[in-house]
Amino acid sequence: MSDLRLVVVSAGVTIPSSTRLLADRLGEATITALGSSDPVQIEVIELAELAGDIARVMVGGVQTAVLAAAVDHVTSADGLIVATPVFTASYSGLFKSFFDILDKDALTATPVVLAATGGTERHSLVLDHALRPLFAYLRAVVATTGVFAAPSDWGSDDPLTVPLPDRIARAGRELANLMRGGQVERSSRTVAAGLAPGLFSGVPFEQQLDALGVRPAPRD
Repeated sequence: MSDLRLVVVSAGVTIPSSTRLLADRLGEATITALGSSDPVQIEVIELAELAGDIARVMVGGVQTAVLAAAVDHVTSADGLIVATPVFTASYSGLFKSFFDILDKDALTATPVVLAATGGTERHSLVLDHALRPLFAYLRAVVATTGVFAAPSDWGSDDPLTVPLPDRIARAGRELANLMRGGQVERSSRTVAAGLAPGLFSGVPFEQQLDALGVRPAPRD
């Protein structure tokens, strides 16, 4: 039996990054939950290092080998941990751009844990109003527990809230169960190199319309 493949995608842009720290903690919790009976290989993808490559694909359809490798890791993963900082009350543009370039079927039935960091607890709803709809659209299997971490969560012993380590451990167990169970068949995914067709193929839009027999209305 081959090792399970766990991929961590971090959109943190600072060094050190609380987003990367949270993603790493979730990865450790998932590996712990899987235990020695389920060997796992983990790959960490830092989107900040791919920002230029992502922009080139979106603007000109030019894919680099480095970005192609990252896409392949993500689209072939048995489990994903995705973590983003909160910018303007939502996920970062870098985070969204990376998932925009994937084929819409590339993550079908892939188990995913959602995570985010922000400067205040008021941003915690980003998990449900932004991240969860995005991965529902991509038809991933999203773990019930998402993890948001504000500065006050690190080292907090507030008795009225579930401590961050406990939330991380619970999310790790849920992802491990999804990865181990394999209750959703993923082999039916239709993925061509993991990238969205058409829009990022480099083929001019007018040429794509012409192939479909569509003629745009003349302009005045």
